[in-house]
Amino acid sequence: MNLIRRVTAELIGTAMLLAAVIGSGIMGERLAGGNLGVALLANTLATGAALVALILTFGPISGAHFNPAVTLADASQGGLAWREVPAYIGAQIFGAFVGVAIAHVMFGLPLFFASRHARAGMRQMFSEFIATFGLVTVIWGCVRFRSAMVPFAVAAYISAAYWFTSSTSFANPAVTLARAASDTFAGIRPVDAPGFIIAQLIGAAAATLLFRWLAPSLPNNAEAVMLPRETGKKHE
Repeated sequence: MNLIRRVTAELIGTAMLLAAVIGSGIMGERLAGGNLGVALLANTLATGAALVALILTFGPISGAHFNPAVTLADASQGGLAWREVPAYIGAQIFGAFVGVAIAHVMFGLPLFFASRHARAGMRQMFSEFIATFGLVTVIWGCVRFRSAMVPFAVAAYISAAYWFTSSTSFANPAVTLARAASDTFAGIRPVDAPGFIIAQLIGAAAATLLFRWLAPSLPNNAEAVMLPRETGKKHE
């Protein structure tokens, strides 16, 4: 039952995050009158605020990963059992598509429709490497000494990365897959998604290896990613 609760928290949290990302993108674009800077600002503020709220809400239950790259990084350091990784990632991907569908329904759009928003080329993929490397670095750095600040640090980093990365910082394979099914402001062409996902996974691995060297005791803190949570060791 403990794993079911945690996986459900990951599914719902990821769905709500995607609803915020896609919905705010649609709303921002409709109200901005063609000003893409204003639309991106609206998208940024809504995403950052949603991240803080959702991590604080679901973190004590599942860790509030909402991101396969974070889940894999956590499992690599022993914070999550490898046997639980498929359930976490499956819930995150399914939840991401549910979130896209929720946003589309709210704004009167088709449930899913392939994006035509081109995000191609090595610069974009390098941008996603940097975005995810920075995200996982922030998580590993904060969780060692200031774990209570992780929700705010993650939201602050993602909000900043929306603006300093050319890709607007997807930094999440589940988010990338789901945004390929939304031909809206926050979308990405399906053909461009694999490159983003590869770059994200490499970025997360690089950040984890760096912090394993900088802080050899890193596995001692892995169960607190993103926040201290219920674990199978205690309940199963």
